[in-house]
Amino acid sequence: MELILLRHGETEWSRAGRHTGRTDLPLTEHGEEEARRVASVVKEHHFAMALVSPARRARRTAELAGVESYEVDPDLWEWDYGGYEGLTTAQIRETLPGWYIWRDGVVPGDAGHPGESVEHVGLRADRAIARALAMMRTDGEPGPTGRCAVLLIAHGHYLRVLSARWLGLQADHGRFLRLDTGTYSVLGFEHGERVILRWNVPAER
Repeated sequence: MELILLRHGETEWSRAGRHTGRTDLPLTEHGEEEARRVASVVKEHHFAMALVSPARRARRTAELAGVESYEVDPDLWEWDYGGYEGLTTAQIRETLPGWYIWRDGVVPGDAGHPGESVEHVGLRADRAIARALAMMRTDGEPGPTGRCAVLLIAHGHYLRVLSARWLGLQADHGRFLRLDTGTYSVLGFEHGERVILRWNVPAER
């Protein structure tokens, strides 16, 4: 029983290190290639359910990776960075020396992007985990569809928070889990306890 996590491919902002929450950017050419490589991971599984962020960078990754059927879930949106949207950490530190998003959070933005606490991201992640678990039986038997794997395609910070919550840790413990674009990770169980089975693995060509 596995929860397969895919971080979408590269965008211009992810390449530049700019905080990309609700800005709906396309994949770069390299990002599209990253998404195609992940198809090798997708082909290995028959998913009970696939959930994808509404962002087009995530949906495009799903399509290029060969995900035949998926549901768009708003709970998989990236962290809403509010007033820090589009800025790099270095730019923010010009006025706030030592700023660190996992410790200091974000400031409110406009009405459409008010900003979000890491704890709120954690609540959204908890809901996604609950949906995934509902499709699996934690006693080692297949879930209601007869399949044990669930696929989530989303974003770097969000998937780091989700993985921390999977382990029963506070949402801000996602800071310990670096995650690159176009990679896959696997959450699962060992002796009935939740563990990380693989992390930040680049897909093979």
